[in-house]
Amino acid sequence: MKAFNYFVAFLGGAAIGAACGLLFAPEKGSELREKIAEALRKRGIRLNRKEMESLVDEIAEELQATKTEE
Repeated sequence: MKAFNYFVAFLGGAAIGAACGLLFAPEKGSELREKIAEALRKRGIRLNRKEMESLVDEIAEELQATKTEE
């Protein structure tokens, strides 16, 4: 079970890292969200549409807040 938690944490970190990379490209928010969702799918993170949209929105908001603070 502990190994599974590490694996999930790794996947989460990879998804956030991919989202950070996408954030620094100047694009519309809708395009950014679509790219984040695609990056998550490529990494095997399978969520239903509502969960995916919620996660992508949360990541985009967090990254946008970080970007504006700098």
